[in-house]
Amino acid sequence: MRKPVYLVSVFFLMLITGVFWGTWFTLTRSIESFSPDEFTHIGKVIIANVALPMRFIMPTGILLIIWSLWICKQKKTTAFYLGVLSLILIIATLLITILVLVPIDNDIKEWTSTTLPFDFEKIRNKWKTYHAIRTFLSLTSFVCFTVFILGEQNKQSASSV
Repeated sequence: MRKPVYLVSVFFLMLITGVFWGTWFTLTRSIESFSPDEFTHIGKVIIANVALPMRFIMPTGILLIIWSLWICKQKKTTAFYLGVLSLILIIATLLITILVLVPIDNDIKEWTSTTLPFDFEKIRNKWKTYHAIRTFLSLTSFVCFTVFILGEQNKQSASSV
């Protein structure tokens, strides 16, 4: 029963991390090269594409990580603690999303070329910074969770010999 739960858990964590990595890799790193109108348009398109699916993917991924940790037999191992760290990091990612980025995204959805805020660059830089932090927290979470799963598999293999 553990292997399928681990597999589905890492799949969901990969989806979460992939969305954040893709945005950072393709947009955030070069954000200053986009005009305010381009940034606003791209932001609206990305928000429309990911807002609804991520409402389900992210909580499901977090619940699956919790379930994976719950069913783990070896709880006093480095691998297990890396799994716990993975959970903490992905929750931090969720909090950054909800508390910082979603409010900015909600503002972006309302912007037009004539209604950009006077502090547009400051807001864009905050968006860029928190996107980068979120991306690297989710990548680290993915690595920690993968090590947790591999550590669990190695323990199972060793105990069955």
